[in-house]
Parts: sequence; structure tokens; C-alpha cells
Amino acid sequence: SVPLVTQKMIELSLAKGMSPMSPIGFVYFGSFISKRGDLSSGYRYVKVALSLLDKVGKESAGEVISIATQVKIFVEPIQAALEHHNDGYAASMVTGDVFNALLNILFKNSCVHVAGVKLQTMREEYEKFFRLAKENNHSIFLVQIKQVQRDVLRLIGSDEEVTIPEEETLVASNNSVLKTFHFRKAYISFVFRSYDDAKEHVSKFYDCLEHAWANLMLSHISHALYIGLISYWVARKSRDTKYWIARGNEFKLTLKR
Repeated sequence: SVPLVTQKMIELSLAKGMSPMSPIGFVYFGSFISKRGDLSSGYRYVKVALSLLDKVGKESAGEVISIATQVKIFVEPIQAALEHHNDGYAASMVTGDVFNALLNILFKNSCVHVAGVKLQTMREEYEKFFRLAKENNHSIFLVQIKQVQRDVLRLIGSDEEVTIPEEETLVASNNSVLKTFHFRKAYISFVFRSYDDAKEHVSKFYDCLEHAWANLMLSHISHALYIGLISYWVARKSRDTKYWIARGNEFKLTLKR
């Protein structure tokens, strides 16, 4: 439904004139075709969406910037591009859009490891976000950032326990949280070479892919990289070698696109 709805929004905007919601259509369509492999065209749609904010108003600026920045990361230097999420946070707070304010910070915090940010700095930023999400009662964001924080603490070598009371309920009811849960478990098991756990969680991660987002996110590339590596690793030890190699090749093709 994403391509159909966004394309219709663009058609109506071109036929009837731009509205404050028009940038949403352009940015989601740009993100969608970027994920399909046409990053050059997607980036152009994203830039159109951002330029429209100055012409039709910034009512949707927080949402537009959050999606646009995730595309810009693949074209512009990641350290600089990630800072646009701060702009998205500020724009969202101006309009009282707490959801997209938190989404911008979540997206940024989920990508900082790729930008070379130190683990201790990540730990501090996650704590700030945790307090903000808790204050605004956003359980899904809280659980997702805590799942990442749990891995950061293990990588640092900390014995600190990360308890997430809401995790069990959300893992059972929300596919996005479930997918993140299994990816994080597979990833940390791979890092510490726990074969059985890595195999179990990477298998369950596959089951969540059917309902994946249609938009381009840096986290999707991180997932493709590590799930591909884990699949090849499992293939070396499993009796189902052909199956796991085929799985690894799927994610290899995703990275090529």
C-alpha cells in the first residue's frame, strides 16, 4: 500500500497544488524506491520533499526529516547526515509532535555505531533517550533502545543488568519489536561465538521479514550485513549447508542493491 498511497499523494499534489501534507508523499515515495534499488531517484524525491517544507509549511517537518535523513545517509557522509535527525527532533517539538521527535532520536541512536561513535558515548545517549521515552510513555521506543543498550553494555564488558518489563508483552504483539529482539540476540551471539543461540535467533528473524518496513533504513542494511554473515557462519557447521548459503546469498544481494 505504501507505493500506491504515496504515488496518489504526489499525483493529487501535482494536479491540485501542494499542501502541508505533500512533502510526506514525496519523502515516503523517495524512501520506497531507494529501498527498491533506485537510490539516485529516491534521493531526488527526498530533496524535493525537504524543499517543499519551506513553501507549504513545516507541519510535517519532523516526520519528513526522519525518513529523508535515513535516505541521505546513503548518499552523504554519515556523520554529517545523522545530525539532521537533531533538526527533525527540534521541528517535531515545535509542533508538539512527540512521536516523531522520539523517532528522530531513535533513528539517530540506532545508527551511531556505524558512524564510529564510542561505546561509552552510545551508552550515555541511550540513557538520555530512555528517560525521554519513559517520560512520554512510549513503550515500543523504550524497549527497542534498551535492546540495543543491552548489547552495548556486553561489548563494554559491564555487568550491569538491563531489565525491560514491557519487552515480553511487546515481543509477543509487535512484529517490529520482535524482529529487533531476534536480530539483537543473533548479533550478540555471533559476536561472542555462541553458535546454537545465533542459529536459533537468526532462524526466528527470518520469520519476521515478511512484514518488514517498505522504507529504506540504515538499520535494514546493518541487519542484512550481520544476518548474511551469521547465515554463512551457520552454513559452515550445519548439515543444511545449501539452505544457509542460499539465505546468506539473499542478504548479499540486498547489500549489492
